[in-house]
Parts: sequence; structure tokens; C-alpha cells
Amino acid sequence: MTAPRTALLPRPRAAEVLPAPTAPRRPWTAALRTLACGAATAGPAITLATGSTPPPLINFTVLANLLVAVAFGWSAVRSWRGAPPLPPRLTGGVLLLAAITGLMHHLVLVNYAETPAPATGLSLAATILLHTVTPLTVAADWLLLTAPRALRLAHIPLWLTAPAAYLALTLARGALLAPGSPARYPYPFLDVDTYGYAGALTQALALGLLFTALAALITAADHLRPNVAGWIQHRRNRISPPAAGGLK
Repeated sequence: MTAPRTALLPRPRAAEVLPAPTAPRRPWTAALRTLACGAATAGPAITLATGSTPPPLINFTVLANLLVAVAFGWSAVRSWRGAPPLPPRLTGGVLLLAAITGLMHHLVLVNYAETPAPATGLSLAATILLHTVTPLTVAADWLLLTAPRALRLAHIPLWLTAPAAYLALTLARGALLAPGSPARYPYPFLDVDTYGYAGALTQALALGLLFTALAALITAADHLRPNVAGWIQHRRNRISPPAAGGLK
């Protein structure tokens, strides 16, 4: 009795196995995202160095900038190596955090009398980096360097876990600190001493609904915006010289 025909076929050697195709490296994208990572890191670093009040690591803006720095640093490495981009469920969450940071500062917090005016020098530089430069760089990356129609409404609950976790952290920290402690609550609309838990949670719920609407607006805009990244890549491919050996 002879062995089956398939058993008689030679096994492919390791050298004969073709390597998996890799995407081209994107050095310009990596460079721009490295700069964005640096800007998102510089703001928290200056804030920590100047010892601002409230403590920097309980400030939503500082924590959001640190998350942006991690995401953009990771994305820059992947762009440099030619790896696939980060999934939209992560990049959309980073975009929402950056939008919340910029809009809350410029539209809400500046109208509170309790919000201290930024001083000159390093404090002013940190304020501009945290609330303006980082949100704008994240928005520019989304508009210019990512493909459209990737965000989904199903991603929104995941994106909102960060603000919800921050709310829980803030209220737990405030409950552990003694009444009258400086910067017990980092934002005036979350001040339980002033509004009570019912009032603070009501304002937090209203903000949560606004954040949900903002996330839905970002998702809708993502499906309507033009594919600038694809156009840039197409233009780059048209002007790139042919590879060696490509012409016969």
C-alpha cells in the first residue's frame, strides 16, 4: 500500500516562503506626529515644573494631554515602521478628548470667575500648549493624515469612558480630602461643597450629554469630510520616480 500522493510532495523550505508584504514607511507623517507628541508632552511638563494649582495630575487637561502624547508617540513609531495606523476606536477617543479640552477651556472655564488668569512666561506657555496647540494638532492630524469614514457611532460609549472615569476619580478624591482643602475639586462645576452631590452630578450629566453630542458631531463630520490623506498620497505617488528596474 502506497502513501497518499500529498504525503509524497516535498515540504517548502523556510527560505522559499515569501515574506509578508509590508506597507511603505511614512517618514513625514512620523515626523509630524512626533512634533504633536512633543507639544502634548511639553504642556504637562511645564505645568508640573511650575507647580500650578490644582495639582497637575488631577487636572483633566493635563491627563488628556498625556494620553494624546502616548497615542501620538505610538502612532509616530508605527508610521515610521510602515505599520498599520491605530484603530479608529482609539484615534476617535483621542480626538474627542482633545476637542473637550479645547472647547471647555475657551467656551466654559474662561467664563468662571474662580478660574485664575494665566500669568506670563511659562504658565502662559503651558496654557497655550494644553488648551490650544494640542487640540489643534490633533484636529489637523485627523483632517489631513487619516482616512475619512472610519469612525462609528458604536465607538462613542468607549470614548466616553475616559470622562466618566475622571468624574469618579474627582469625586472620590474630593470625598477623601478634608473640607476646605485647597483645590479639593479641580473644576468649579464639580465642587460638591458649593452645589452638593446632586448639583455636581446634574452638571456632570449635562456635560456628558454635550460630550455625547460632540462625539456624534465628530463622527458625522468624519463621514462628510474629503479624503485629504488619500489625495496627498496619490500626488506623492505620481511625482515619485519609478523604482530601479521598473523600466524595461
